[in-house]
Amino acid sequence: MQAGFDSPFGRLVLTEESGAITRLRWGAEAAGAGSPLLAEAGAQLAAYFAGRLTRFDLPLALGDGFRGRFLQALQGIPYGETRRYGDLATTLGVSAQAIGQACGANPIPVIVPCHRVLGAAGLGGFSAPGGVETKVALLRLEGAAGLLI
Repeated sequence: MQAGFDSPFGRLVLTEESGAITRLRWGAEAAGAGSPLLAEAGAQLAAYFAGRLTRFDLPLALGDGFRGRFLQALQGIPYGETRRYGDLATTLGVSAQAIGQACGANPIPVIVPCHRVLGAAGLGGFSAPGGVETKVALLRLEGAAGLLI
């Protein structure tokens, strides 16, 4: 099932499978009527973008193996804080490059906060429309912009 929601960054489409959120896509069109879980996810996203929600409480399909451990580690980064690719690499026992690639492949951005991961000497990338500008805007929303200076 899918449902679309408007955000300050354009249209977001959430996908649910087997009672868990599996994907968030930027700028896509939804195909489907939605579900109660997707409606709740949309309400939580709206609260997040309005600055009223600091932690999502949704069932997520994070996967197994490295992907699952990586996405769980991202969820452990508190609202308004950041980590470096190298920090996560050390924690997960992989290269910083692997962390960067995993951030770019995050299937549930914003809800699983890959925007909170920075490069050693800068912001690093971001796969959303607007790229790094969207990453900076999300960090500003969370009050983490001071960490960027």
